[in-house]
Amino acid sequence: MKIGILLPNWIGDVVMATPTLRAIRRHFGSDAEVAGILRPYVGRVLDGTSWLDRTFLFERKSADPALRSAALLRQLRQWQPDAMVLLPNSFWGAALAWLSGARQRIGYARNGRGFLLTTGLTPPRENGTWKPTSAIDYYLELAYAMGCPTESPKLELGTLSRDEVLADEVWRRLKLDEAEHVIVFNTGSAVGGARSWLTRRYVDLALQLVKEPSTAVLVICGPGERATAEEIEGLANHPRIKSMADQDLSLGVAKACVRRSSLMVTTDSGPRHFAPAFDVPSITLSGPIDPRWSASHDVRSTVIQHPVDCGPCGKTTCPFAHHACMTQITVEQVAAAVTRQLSQVPAPIPL
Repeated sequence: MKIGILLPNWIGDVVMATPTLRAIRRHFGSDAEVAGILRPYVGRVLDGTSWLDRTFLFERKSADPALRSAALLRQLRQWQPDAMVLLPNSFWGAALAWLSGARQRIGYARNGRGFLLTTGLTPPRENGTWKPTSAIDYYLELAYAMGCPTESPKLELGTLSRDEVLADEVWRRLKLDEAEHVIVFNTGSAVGGARSWLTRRYVDLALQLVKEPSTAVLVICGPGERATAEEIEGLANHPRIKSMADQDLSLGVAKACVRRSSLMVTTDSGPRHFAPAFDVPSITLSGPIDPRWSASHDVRSTVIQHPVDCGPCGKTTCPFAHHACMTQITVEQVAAAVTRQLSQVPAPIPL
């Protein structure tokens, strides 16, 4: 059996899809050929895992014709999938599945695409609108619709040996190997500034944490957050507060750095899910987004959200410009949460 899985477009959503990938792999076993259909950028998230036998990469607006929809469709029709599982809710994805010739097309009946599906699930609703549901559970329902048994919601990722070697070099170069605890900061978000915390507060938090001589702080970043990471390191001006601004910025190395850290302090953005996937405690600073949409089901994951009358609004920029949902989160709150998490070592959630 050939099973194609159209994966989400964002890093965090791909991580939250890993229980679904695991469920399908376990249920159908080695007799099935499972292919992931995904954007090149998020493909690195799954490096080091073994659920997919092959991948089809696409970028609908790419300058490279080999990545556009027509090329992807030709590849799928040549591969001849028996089933297509659609994790995103787009009409485009359902049309792709139908045109691929797959006899089974499983997804949520949203955005007018129900007639293109052979199994169309109804999303949960509450008070006349979509019920906030963790993407982990939302995606798993698609696996259950294929006959998969109940699967653990535990997030899971892997790393490549070359990325571990590069992370080893980062640890030595920045002298992080001399610390007992390395706390990772993830400050960015790919969807606007509404999820950001004040740079000065990251500096103050880092300085408070390194008062403990056995603790170091590492600010990870992608290309878009390089300047902020560099600024935090510069303003802190402390030998145990470092950033990845001048290091390898690949997703693989970021995963390897999170995997070996003691705790992550993070915005509500995709890389936050690396932490529970590697059994690393995390503190998420959540602002405009209802945290139920991205709940990780991990007892090591703490979410700090300041209640405001205008939220959670779900906006990418604050419509009132006061950004109160994030500015009201204090350094003292976060530092106390870090202390609590580091003092607790609960048993991991079984796979």
